[in-house]
Amino acid sequence: MCPAGLATAACLAQLSIPYVIIERENCSASLWQNRAYDRLKLHLAKEFCELPHMSYPADAPTYIPKDQFMKYLDSYIERFDIQPKYNTAIESCTHDEGKDCWISLACDVTTSVVVRYKSKFLVVASGENSAANIPVIPGLHDFTGEAIHSSLYKSGAAYSGKNALVVGCGNSGMEIAYDLASHGANTSIVVRSPVHVMTKEIIRLGMTLVQHTPVNIVDDFLVRMSNFVFGDLSRHGIVKPKAGPLLLKEKTGRSAVIDVGTVGLIKKGIIKVHGNISKINGNVVEFEDKKESSFDVIVFATGYKSMANTWLKNGESMLNNDGLPKKEFPNHWKGANGLYCAGLARRGLAGIAIDAKNIANDILSTYNTHRFEMN
Repeated sequence: MCPAGLATAACLAQLSIPYVIIERENCSASLWQNRAYDRLKLHLAKEFCELPHMSYPADAPTYIPKDQFMKYLDSYIERFDIQPKYNTAIESCTHDEGKDCWISLACDVTTSVVVRYKSKFLVVASGENSAANIPVIPGLHDFTGEAIHSSLYKSGAAYSGKNALVVGCGNSGMEIAYDLASHGANTSIVVRSPVHVMTKEIIRLGMTLVQHTPVNIVDDFLVRMSNFVFGDLSRHGIVKPKAGPLLLKEKTGRSAVIDVGTVGLIKKGIIKVHGNISKINGNVVEFEDKKESSFDVIVFATGYKSMANTWLKNGESMLNNDGLPKKEFPNHWKGANGLYCAGLARRGLAGIAIDAKNIANDILSTYNTHRFEMN
C-alpha cells in the first residue's frame, strides 16, 4: 500500500468512516521497501513530507533517510490501526448504475480465491508508480550487457570498473549516476529534456517563500540562486526549462533535481553527459549526435506508469488514457459516481495529504448508511 492509500485510510478513520483497503504486495509502501536504492533520502525537507495527522519525531533529521521513512510509515499504520488486506490483487472495479455502487473483484494471490466487494465510494490510491516505464529503443532487446530499471538498482558497488549508462536526469537518475561514479564505475548519463538543478536548501527556501509570495517572483529568485551556485550548466549539456521550477511542478508535476554532488562530477568530467539514444548495437550505444560508446550496464531511471486503467472500468470521468487525472491539480481528485483518486497528481507527499483530506471530507458530506459488503 503506497502512502496515498495509507493517508486516505487515516483520514477516513479520523471521521469514523469504515473502509476496506486492498494491497497487491505483501507489505505497505513496497516501492520504498523493495524497489529503492540504498542511498535514497527524501529530497524535500520533512515539513513538506508528512502524511495527514502525524508529524515526524522531534529528533528526526531535516531530510529523512529511507529507513527512517519506513519506520514513520510503520508507526503511521499502527497509530491509525490501518489493516490492509495484503497479497490481494484487484482484478476489476465497475460501476453498477442500477444500484449506484461500485463492484470490485479482488483475488487473494496466495489462495487464488476471488472476493467481491460492493461499495458506495471507490478511491484509486494505487499510485502513479505502478509499473516500470522503459522507452522503446531500437536494439535494446539485443543489448549484450545488463539493462535494468531503476526500481531494481540498489548500489553501485557491483559495477565498480564497469561502463555504466544512466538514462534519465530526474532525481533518481542523477543520484544513481552519482552513486555509480562514487563506486568507481565509468559513468555516463543521458539528459533527455531540460531540467532545473537546485540545492536542497534553495528548494526548501522556495517552498517556504511561495506560501507568502507570488510563484513567479519566487521562481525568479530560485533560478538566480541556482545560477549563482552552479553557473551555466548548458555548456555541460544541462539546459533549464523556460518555466520556473515551482510553476513547472505546479503545472506538470515535474520536479527540480536536488543535486547530491552529481553536478560537480559532471563539471570534472567524471560523469559524461549525452543526448538521446538513437539505437543500440550489441553493447554499443549510438547517441543522436552520432557519437558511440560501449556499456556494460544501462540503468533506466525513466519513471513509472499508472496501471489503473487495466482494472478500473467506468473511470473516464476522472482518468485519461495514461491512467492519470484529466483535471489539473488541485481539482483532479474527484470523478463521478463516488470515484476518487489520491496520489496520482505527481505532487509528492504534500499533494497526497491534500488529496486524502479532500476525499475524506467529501465522502463525509455525502455519506449515509452505506456500508461495504463482502460476498
